[in-house]
Amino acid sequence: MIKRFKSIHILNYLFLLSSLFLKAQEITLQEYERAVAFMNYGDMVHNLYTNVNWYQDGTGFWFVDKSEEGNLYKTVYFKGLEVKPLFNQEKLALALNGVLGKNTTAKSISITKVENINKDKVELVAYGKTLLLDLNTYQLEFKEGEKDEKTKAFESLSPNGKWLAYTKEYNLFIKSVETDQEFQLSFNGKKGYEYATYYGWFDLMEGENGERPKQFNVSWSNDSKWLKTNVVDFRNAEKMYLLDYSVDSLYKPKLLSYYRGSPGDTTLVKVKPVFFNVATKKEVKTNLPTQTHINPVSIEWMKASGKLIANWKERGFQKEYVKEVDLKTNTEKDLIVEVSQTNIDNFKYTWVKGWDKLLFLSERSGWRQLYVLDLKTGIERPLTQGNFFINSIEYIDEGKGDVYLLASGKEEGNNPYHQQLYKVDLKGNMVNLTSEKGHHRIVFSKDGKFVVDNYSTVTMPTKTWLREAVTGKILALLSEANVDQAVARGWEPPQEFQLTAKDGKTTIYGAIWKPSNFDASKTYPIIDATYTGPHTQLFPKSFDVAFANQALAELGFVVMQVDGLGTYGRSKAFHDQSYKDMGNNLVDHVKAIQYLGEKYSWIDAERAGIFGHSAGGYDTGRAMLAFPEVYKVGVASSADHDFRMEKAWWPEMYQGWPVDKTYHEVSNITNAKNLQGKLLLVHGGLDDNVNPSATFKLAEALVKANKEFDLLILPSQRHGYSGVYRDYFIKKRWNYFVEHLRGVKPIWNFKFD
Repeated sequence: MIKRFKSIHILNYLFLLSSLFLKAQEITLQEYERAVAFMNYGDMVHNLYTNVNWYQDGTGFWFVDKSEEGNLYKTVYFKGLEVKPLFNQEKLALALNGVLGKNTTAKSISITKVENINKDKVELVAYGKTLLLDLNTYQLEFKEGEKDEKTKAFESLSPNGKWLAYTKEYNLFIKSVETDQEFQLSFNGKKGYEYATYYGWFDLMEGENGERPKQFNVSWSNDSKWLKTNVVDFRNAEKMYLLDYSVDSLYKPKLLSYYRGSPGDTTLVKVKPVFFNVATKKEVKTNLPTQTHINPVSIEWMKASGKLIANWKERGFQKEYVKEVDLKTNTEKDLIVEVSQTNIDNFKYTWVKGWDKLLFLSERSGWRQLYVLDLKTGIERPLTQGNFFINSIEYIDEGKGDVYLLASGKEEGNNPYHQQLYKVDLKGNMVNLTSEKGHHRIVFSKDGKFVVDNYSTVTMPTKTWLREAVTGKILALLSEANVDQAVARGWEPPQEFQLTAKDGKTTIYGAIWKPSNFDASKTYPIIDATYTGPHTQLFPKSFDVAFANQALAELGFVVMQVDGLGTYGRSKAFHDQSYKDMGNNLVDHVKAIQYLGEKYSWIDAERAGIFGHSAGGYDTGRAMLAFPEVYKVGVASSADHDFRMEKAWWPEMYQGWPVDKTYHEVSNITNAKNLQGKLLLVHGGLDDNVNPSATFKLAEALVKANKEFDLLILPSQRHGYSGVYRDYFIKKRWNYFVEHLRGVKPIWNFKFD
């Protein structure tokens, strides 16, 4: 009897412990409310990034300094360099309420445009209305008699105003503005072989034989003596298809199509550059090639009449040409021929008219550096040299012979993703204008004398400064980020980390987000927020992305972003790790999860999830199929699950051309049999960027492999999701991880408001 009593007592005790444990594991509505609050974090943070609006007259700029109390409109004039109020906002609010019938307050005014008329009057746009404000009396009046300066969409006036170009029946015509006399320039145009049009990437056609939206494009030389256009050949181009089920009044799907070539296809839209001599009204033949729509010839007119610079890549993106073409003499010469054994992804050139030189960014040394080509002598030389990355040319001072550029990884000890502003002259002397360690986001004034610098890191709040361009000297503090309300809720910035990559030598960087109620005595599943697309990188550089993954973390997760080998913005060797091997991009992500799990007792690396959109959606599918022992739950949205079904240029750039066995090897569809964990596939039914067909094809393969998975189609959505569809998707993604990774019953009926 005593033994039985003890047994019952022990069972009751164990049941009670079990109940308490299960209750402790339940998710609460408060957690969802915190997640929603951090999804809508704009209500609790201010000035993460400050955008300035330059006055057209070049005298200064205005901006909005945001705070808990509301918006303060401020201005800086270059003459005095003083930060001061743009308006008396109390008076302006009263004036706006009077003329617009609003009930706005001084701190809730919404202004989208301000321009100076004179020292006493400005033109502004408030609540969609263009108004004139007297700064002395604060009288407002509607602007009247606005001139309609809209250019007609399907015609183009020459720079000298004497000729009008347009099309009729797929051919190009010009007409004299003075005499109204018409001249036909091309004669063999027809439907499907069309002059003066262009390939519109998202030109949707309704029905099997639907009309392509009308497009028009020509380019006049500066002296109006030459006219360039393209003849676009659609005759052998194949289409991709969509079915629109979302029209409320239609009870059968609407067929939509668009021209889109896939990797390796020969049936792509073709684009041929065509030139005409306006005086003779005749076509001028050149040796410029007919290209596909993914690598067409672009041109830029030079100062000398009839001369132009032409630029294009060969298919496969391993050779790129910059040529000078002379239409008068029908000659051409190579200016730059860029060659790569892998791919040419980020070659850029700029013609500096006043110098008669080309500046260009190339990775030929193994690092993206700045070069100069003298068009008179043909001499080419580097302006910068070293193991660092030139991100962009920001401004060229032709008078002083200086080039301003953003570069990363140059200064010892700096994070290699953080960009700083430099000045380099034509002798190659390079000066750092922003010595502060961190990420500098630079915008130049029109005259190049001033720059606005949003300076931060993902852990350091933004300071927005006005600087003198030539010296980098800080002239004024415009605004500072304020996250006091978020901190009061327990928020802390993401935590940066670094580790050694899969090559055993390269340092890679990442960050993790923790819940605002983080408890180091607990353990949290880890979720990889992924996008390994080789054209970009995902390390969070600046403070305006410090809240990017906070909402999901609030539901009881640690969320990770890491930039592994194979992405853009470091060395060419770093970038080339992904070439023809994009399926291997996640190895460094796996290493990061294992590293974090070993380093922190509160990260449970055995419960790892992953999500991503587009190329990140491919990553998610790949993670679940190639690394099933690591990733247990995934949500893949709008994914290109098989690169053979993608738009041609992206896979041909990074997976190589011609199409080979590697496409098959890295396909999620051909690896569907490997699925072990929980996978949710999501796609917009009208996605004309990444066609939903690959998601359907993966679903078919999973069914054939007898694999359990989940599928969500948003019938009316394109590549991105908006409005209620975005909310529905976020709710679905959150709860998929709550249920299958955290292992508790999710709550559906919570609000996003």
